[in-house]
Amino acid sequence: MEFEMKHIDPGSLQKQVTVHAPGTVANLVCGFDVLGMCLNAPYDIMEVRLLEEKKITIISKDGYKLPTDPAQNTAGAPLIEMLEEIDANIGFEVTIEKLIKPGSGIGSSAASAAGAVVAANHLLGNIFSNEDLVRFAMFGEKVATGVKHADNIAPCIYGGVTLIRSIFPLDIIALPAPDFFVTVVHPQIEVRTSDARQILRKEVLLKDAIKQWGNIAGLVAGLLKKDAALVGRSLEDVIIEPVRSILIPGFDEVKKGCKEAGALGGGISGSGPSIFMLSTSETTAKVVEAVMKNVYERIGIAYHTYVTTINAAGVQVVSC
Repeated sequence: MEFEMKHIDPGSLQKQVTVHAPGTVANLVCGFDVLGMCLNAPYDIMEVRLLEEKKITIISKDGYKLPTDPAQNTAGAPLIEMLEEIDANIGFEVTIEKLIKPGSGIGSSAASAAGAVVAANHLLGNIFSNEDLVRFAMFGEKVATGVKHADNIAPCIYGGVTLIRSIFPLDIIALPAPDFFVTVVHPQIEVRTSDARQILRKEVLLKDAIKQWGNIAGLVAGLLKKDAALVGRSLEDVIIEPVRSILIPGFDEVKKGCKEAGALGGGISGSGPSIFMLSTSETTAKVVEAVMKNVYERIGIAYHTYVTTINAAGVQVVSC
């Protein structure tokens, strides 16, 4: 597919920007690869600086061994694609402070990819649309998982909750961000997205597909109608979760205990190992957090928890 080249005057451009690139919850239980939700916490801190030559430089500010070859880096690969559509001798230096642990299931690779393109676009005077940014950022997800998917990327860029109706061509629908509280537990084990995809069944029973379609439609309708009870009833996955949950110790106990504590529902965040739960009040969300902590303390697995809300803005510019 061909795109119109963007002509810019490098001398008129801003030179540096810092952004917060937020974590995301992909799938939202039943919406495998088509639904995603943006979180207010955690987030990566990224600094992007304009260079006067056509190259990408990656700098890591923490202990994670991120690839410095931009083509193999989830922030670098999208910027390579962006530069292909810019008629100017410019490049970018990206410094990443990762607060979203890779392999956590809360959109670490998507945060890097989305943060990089949003920051670069800001320096360029926002010449690209959000849809363009998603298109670029998906190359970062391909580096991470081998597959272009947008269920983390889209909410990270658009904010709120997004429905990806189609990847080719891109068709992204922004849904209202409900006033829910989100509780996340991240057991300190790693589940690689590429591995979690490999164990999925290749064929699905028609009766399971019908049930899943009903839940996806119910979840979208519940968000549009602001019907918390309908959202809760629709947070059911009969296809992906039964397979992937075996990779996450304590999953069934966490899910059962959290729903008994008053959570609307929830499940695996992305490919795991993080588990998320939605609640209608902060009080319930904190009780849900206590349930999560009790499970992992009892079974002896280290963990991090977050009690947060839905981020309606996506990647945010915090300093220029």
